[in-house]
Amino acid sequence: MRRTAFILGSGLLMFVAFWNSVTWHLQKFWGASGHFWQAQWEKLLSTFAEKEWILFYLGVALIPSILFWSFNALLLVVDTTGKPHFISRYRIQDGKNDPVDPTKLRQALRTVIFNQYVVSFLMLVVFYPIFKWRGDPCRPELPTFHWFLLELSVFTLIEEVLFYYSHRLLHHSIFYKRFHKKHHEWTAPIGVVSLYAHPVEHVVSNMIPVTLGPMVMGSHLSSITMWFSLALIVTTISHCGYHLPFLPSPEFHDYHHLKFNQCYGVLGVLDHLHGTDTTFKQTKAYERHVLLLSLTPLSESIPDPPKKIE
Repeated sequence: MRRTAFILGSGLLMFVAFWNSVTWHLQKFWGASGHFWQAQWEKLLSTFAEKEWILFYLGVALIPSILFWSFNALLLVVDTTGKPHFISRYRIQDGKNDPVDPTKLRQALRTVIFNQYVVSFLMLVVFYPIFKWRGDPCRPELPTFHWFLLELSVFTLIEEVLFYYSHRLLHHSIFYKRFHKKHHEWTAPIGVVSLYAHPVEHVVSNMIPVTLGPMVMGSHLSSITMWFSLALIVTTISHCGYHLPFLPSPEFHDYHHLKFNQCYGVLGVLDHLHGTDTTFKQTKAYERHVLLLSLTPLSESIPDPPKKIE
């Protein structure tokens, strides 16, 4: 017991020291560049004077969208050509989407574009007065670094809870065939299908969990833009089908697409509490669900057991 307490205590102290060091350096950088960014923000406000709503939509829709499509364009090159090989060798489900079915891809792209530029935009139009009421997102003062860290924690917690329960609800027989089955047409997902969903699912399970956090916190547009951009990049990685070095592991959500009844959440905390990851924990995919810190694909270092010959 004493040894365990010593190890855990030492680890906790090291983590706190490391975290404090990182945040101190980031805060120093943030503070040094703060005047620059504040000046740029004030220029934007003066440019869009009396038309802050345009600035709002540019921040919450255009910038995250550009990042989403830039990242997915790179992934689509690999999905459609299988090249470069040094990326395709990190594919999670061997032999799937190699290359991706072009007809199926075109159908997915049409749905994704509709969800992103029609459904999402209309939702943001509806939500804009609520953002204004909670705390003008285009207010003159930028948030501090530590306040943004707090916001990010709240955003992540709210998204985890809302996404898990809305996602699990969509797997109920009443809703699955009508709404969620569309997303699960891709048992081996690719990055762009992170937004491939029925419009109702897109609103309930994609948009609301991500949007509610900034509403609750009355966040500044800069925080909302960074959060929306981060959320789109993370969901793309979760669906991309490649366990790439130095990026978050997509094994958890990839397994959900493969098996349907496991791994409903984002972080996996609620799956652990509700026992909806027990089968996943018995697989090699769970062993591979780590940050890859080498260039050797985990499918090679932790291969699946050989299939039994019947």
